[in-house]
Amino acid sequence: MRLVVTGGAGFIGSNFVRFMLRRYDDLEVVNLDKLTYAGNLDNLRDVEDDPRYTFVRGDICDASVVRAALRGADAVVNFAAETHVDRSISGPQDFIRTDVLGTHTLLEAVRELEIARYVQISTDEVYGSTETGSFTEDSDLAPSSPYSASKAGADLLVLAYHRTFATPVVITRSSNNYGPWQYPEKIVPLFITNAIDDQALPVYGDGLNVRDWLYVDDNCAGIDAVLREGALGEVYNIGGGNEVDNLTLTRQILELLGKSADLIRFVTDRPGHDRRYSIDCAKLRSLGWRPATPFETAMEHTVSWYRDNPAWWRKIKSGEWRAYYEQQYAELG
Repeated sequence: MRLVVTGGAGFIGSNFVRFMLRRYDDLEVVNLDKLTYAGNLDNLRDVEDDPRYTFVRGDICDASVVRAALRGADAVVNFAAETHVDRSISGPQDFIRTDVLGTHTLLEAVRELEIARYVQISTDEVYGSTETGSFTEDSDLAPSSPYSASKAGADLLVLAYHRTFATPVVITRSSNNYGPWQYPEKIVPLFITNAIDDQALPVYGDGLNVRDWLYVDDNCAGIDAVLREGALGEVYNIGGGNEVDNLTLTRQILELLGKSADLIRFVTDRPGHDRRYSIDCAKLRSLGWRPATPFETAMEHTVSWYRDNPAWWRKIKSGEWRAYYEQQYAELG
């Protein structure tokens, strides 16, 4: 198989590239990535010399670059996206361009080149918030942020291409991922690295917003199952079954690092902050997938990875990151 992975230098994308090269010998992976602030080739230093791996720098909104990268591919998995909710509130335009227009560019190339399968990587955030129960793949979409709206728009476009043009597409919607190589603007790597340096951990609102936590390798296994066995034109939820509120998660991180709860700082809540995410994954389980990594074990591994790899994240937590952080959390002083 010749597999094109877009956004393969990001967090989930890089873990997926590594996962697939590790699992399959008869696989060629082309990584197409623009290398925005969250794209980092250091994430893939351990595979960059693998003859089955090729990196191409390019923007998924550039039709000529996309066609060149996708030519001869058997399948495409699209991770390329702007993904941080906070940034979508302060600058929605980048999200609309990459997440919607970029997806359109990829779909057009898949049609033109007659590629056999296209996997759109989406998020459980497209469903919005629920106080009770769990969302299924048939639940209505009710996105709350510009980020989740851009992903919902892309999902609808993908499904429309299947219905109108018979484009061979499938969609995955995963819950909150965590693990190694995650850019330290998301809660888990931000709080781990801040705590290591005895810096404040900014918790939004009352800290009781609930998320379902999914270890990144388990998500990669789910995506692989959908890539190979998912029915065309269908959506598959991928969740970890670990619903934890943000305050409890924060305390677990502090406990694993042996740090005091005095580092917790409650800050003004995020606009439109969804209260609870929960997804039903029975459809994917019917393909034989199960999350394999217990939450406690995976969180311990994640904390240990950031503790043991300070050179990776200290390089990031300067420059653009520092300017953004000081603006976003100005009330910390």
